[in-house]
Amino acid sequence: MTEVAGERMRLYEGAELEAMIGRMARQALSALDGDTPPLIVGVLRRGAPLADRLLAAMQARQPGYRADRLDLKVKRYSDDLKLLHADTHLEHPGTAADLVRGREVLVVDDVLYQGHSLFRVFEFLRAEGAASVRAAVLADRCVVRLPVKADVVGTYLQISAGDVVECSVPPYEPEFAIDLLRPSRG
Repeated sequence: MTEVAGERMRLYEGAELEAMIGRMARQALSALDGDTPPLIVGVLRRGAPLADRLLAAMQARQPGYRADRLDLKVKRYSDDLKLLHADTHLEHPGTAADLVRGREVLVVDDVLYQGHSLFRVFEFLRAEGAASVRAAVLADRCVVRLPVKADVVGTYLQISAGDVVECSVPPYEPEFAIDLLRPSRG
C-alpha cells in the first residue's frame, strides 16, 4: 500500500474478516444455483486471493462443491483517475473465452467504489459469452455511479467522499484487514 499522510483506523481484521468471508460464502452459494459449476473470477490484485478464500469457504460449507477459477487484470482502475495507465483494459489468459462461455460467473474484488472497473469487467465477461455475471466484494462504499451492484457483500461502508478504504489481503500484505484512511487536508 502507498503510505498517505492522515488518520488511519482499523475497521476489521483477522477473525472478523474470516467470519465475513464465511457469510459471503453462504450468500454466494445461494446466488450461484446453476447446474454447471460456476466460474469464480478474481480481479487482480486483491480480488484474486479473496476469490481463493471465498471459494475455500464455499467448499467448507458445502463439501464437494466445484467451481473453476480465473483471474483478470484490469489495467488502470477506472475508479481512480490518478493511476498511471492511460487506458482501462483487461488482460486475461487466452483460454478465458472457453472458460467463460455459457457459464454463471462470480467476479470477486476487494472494494466497490463508483463501479467503473466492475462495469468494464461485466462488459468483458458478457462479450466473452457468460450466461450471467454477479459480483462479490469485501467492502461496498455505497456510492456506485453505474448500473452495477454487488450480489455478495462483506460489509457496507458509508463514509465521507474523501476517505479511502484500504483492504490488506495476504499475500500482498502481511495482515488481512480493512482500514479507513482519512487523508490530511492541506
